[in-house]
Amino acid sequence: MSTTKYTARLADKYKKEVVPTLMKKFGYTSVMQAPKLEKICLNRGINGAVSDKKLVDITIEELTTITGQKAVSTISRKDISNFKLRKGLPIGARVTLRGIKMYEFLDRLVASALPRVRDFKGVSEKAFDGRGNYTMGITEQIIFPEVDIDKVNKITGMDITFVTTAKTNEEAYELLKELGMPFKNAKKEETN
Repeated sequence: MSTTKYTARLADKYKKEVVPTLMKKFGYTSVMQAPKLEKICLNRGINGAVSDKKLVDITIEELTTITGQKAVSTISRKDISNFKLRKGLPIGARVTLRGIKMYEFLDRLVASALPRVRDFKGVSEKAFDGRGNYTMGITEQIIFPEVDIDKVNKITGMDITFVTTAKTNEEAYELLKELGMPFKNAKKEETN
């Protein structure tokens, strides 16, 4: 009986295609210099979580379904009287993906979720933080095929952060572009 270890499609692509491309483009002398994707963090704040505790459970369940990994609730750090918020109350949910689950999620995001966005023309290339990380917002959780639209009470969005080992925005942009992230092409926009 042969035991072959499963590797995600994008993890394979990273090793075989992305690293050589980045090495050629940026002139790296070692494979270890090429930037890589460290983790993907999904974060979702819940409007009305203070008054309805079930919203937190629903959000955790949805994020768990989308990512394939158990989500945890985020807790408020301080009291804010205007929002009737007390320290220690659950106000959102988050998941951090690494390894195979990270590559699988990125593959599903790029191949099936983002194309389902209405009037999708690509994601903005202006959302880099200067340290090689990229954050994008999604306005509707129903773009993910894993979410059953009949069970959705409220359409909400989430933030997705891609944490890379890249030192500059340009390196991170090239890394994510090579992994299939559909960025808007700035040159095409100028000619239209």
